[in-house]
Amino acid sequence: MSNLKELTMEHHRSAERCGFVKVLLGGNITPDVYGLFLWNQYHKYSALEEIALARGLLDGIESIVRADKILADTTELLHDTNLPLLTSTTEYVNHIQTLDDHNLFAHIYVHHMGDLSGGQMIRKRVPGSCTMYDFDGNIPEIKDSIRSRCKDSMATEAGVCFNFAIKQFNEMSITTA
Repeated sequence: MSNLKELTMEHHRSAERCGFVKVLLGGNITPDVYGLFLWNQYHKYSALEEIALARGLLDGIESIVRADKILADTTELLHDTNLPLLTSTTEYVNHIQTLDDHNLFAHIYVHHMGDLSGGQMIRKRVPGSCTMYDFDGNIPEIKDSIRSRCKDSMATEAGVCFNFAIKQFNEMSITTA
């Protein structure tokens, strides 16, 4: 069993301390701001999942795929998805296109485990249906399936993924200011 959770804990804590995360969890986020966040998440997840699916990295855990659900949540809130992408989103998509399978799965771990865990709290505090946090299957079993594919050597790239999230949260904080 990997110690990836422990190895990335400080990155996780840094992300949780971002101002935008406090807005996200505060229960007062507007549909427009949350929609912009989702729009950028959609582009990140869409690219990540497309690559991972093509490489067979999600075989047996296809139920974690979120992109279509994120897009549905976005269009429910905004009805117009002709929005700009944040710089961090564009940089993230460019970055993951350069990764080997091992390092790409570190991004699956960070994003999808976050949705399976903290996402369940977020869904209670944000506008809309939050279908992106609906998972088919037993959540503890899905988490175990993801963890079983993780290795301690993914910690550095998982940290990179958290740093991209922090950059996105900081850009969103500027948007909400």
